[in-house]
Amino acid sequence: MSIFKHKLTQGWRWYGPTDPVSLQDVKQAGATAIVTALHHIPHGEVWPLADIQERKSIIEAAGLTWDVVESVPVHEAIKTRAHDAQKYLDNYNAALKNLAKCGIKTVCYNFMPVLDWTRTQLDLTMTDGSKALYFNWTDLAIFDLYVLKREAAELDYPANILAKAKAKFEQLSANEIDALRINVLMGIPNEKEIELEALQNSITLYQNIGEKGLKENLTWFLAGIADTCTQNDIKMTIHPDDPPYPILGLPRIASTKEDLVAILESVNQPFNGICYCTGSLGAGVNNNPLEIFEAVKERVYFLHLRNVTKDEEGNFYEADHLGGDVNMYEIMKAVTAENAKRATPILFRPDHGHQMLDDLNKETNPGYSAIGRLRGLAELRGLEIGVTGNY
Repeated sequence: MSIFKHKLTQGWRWYGPTDPVSLQDVKQAGATAIVTALHHIPHGEVWPLADIQERKSIIEAAGLTWDVVESVPVHEAIKTRAHDAQKYLDNYNAALKNLAKCGIKTVCYNFMPVLDWTRTQLDLTMTDGSKALYFNWTDLAIFDLYVLKREAAELDYPANILAKAKAKFEQLSANEIDALRINVLMGIPNEKEIELEALQNSITLYQNIGEKGLKENLTWFLAGIADTCTQNDIKMTIHPDDPPYPILGLPRIASTKEDLVAILESVNQPFNGICYCTGSLGAGVNNNPLEIFEAVKERVYFLHLRNVTKDEEGNFYEADHLGGDVNMYEIMKAVTAENAKRATPILFRPDHGHQMLDDLNKETNPGYSAIGRLRGLAELRGLEIGVTGNY
């Protein structure tokens, strides 16, 4: 008899009514739970109760449930502890309370300065003809040195990367340089992209804050929402840095096992949890994703399962969900063993996916086309059954 009393909850990230992937598509893919956010609400504003209820009603009318919010963005004023940070903290608490009134109590967020996940190419062609997201240090250096023109940027790259960046930049066309700029500055779908000037200003600000100051500001934020979360049974899950390295002169504080353990200990209460992302953590050359999970598993409330393949320079592309450097078999064994201890199943979603088949001819959100994620979900569901024997 299997010790596994229930399966992981199968989720799907959906970008709302304008997402090219419909809720009907999601149902056909086999997911039951939706992970979404109100991207039309500007960062820092209170999420109105009516807007939350409307989105929830749309999802439930399709026969699905809204289980996780990804994300309620943390305003830059909080990350930098600006003079008006308390106003944005109050707004965040108000948004959390409104979500709780609607029964939505798992919230994903990140504390990456300015940028969300960063890639240098959105359409790397795989050997099978599908397309994947890609991060390349030489291309990032080109952006940093010759597009952003950050002061003293050359100090952050080894000599071989600087040489390759210079040689490649001299061969790029104006259109290729502009495409690189767009890729690096790309925002979340349905949200405004970052501008170069704003990025420059933020880099200057974060140079003064540094890694230590950013950690202190995260602790201030978590302490400031602790009562709201505890009273409303909300679980906050911080997403690891993506990629898990300082980039463009911006500090990172959620990139390693030590980082995540320190975050949990900084405000050591049950609400303060982790979104365990195998892709983000797997991109770290010195990270052991399985070891990281074992260190923080009791506070993992949300799972992003995807894979990456790295090279000796730390460049990486997003591989098939069961391919790449992350041993997804061992991860699934550990995750399902932890899930067996829970009264409520942990929700996972197949994070990102290759653009493939009919989606190659469609406009899709980078990383979030339908068929690549459908394949990933199917593979992960099969792996779970194979590991647990729980049909």
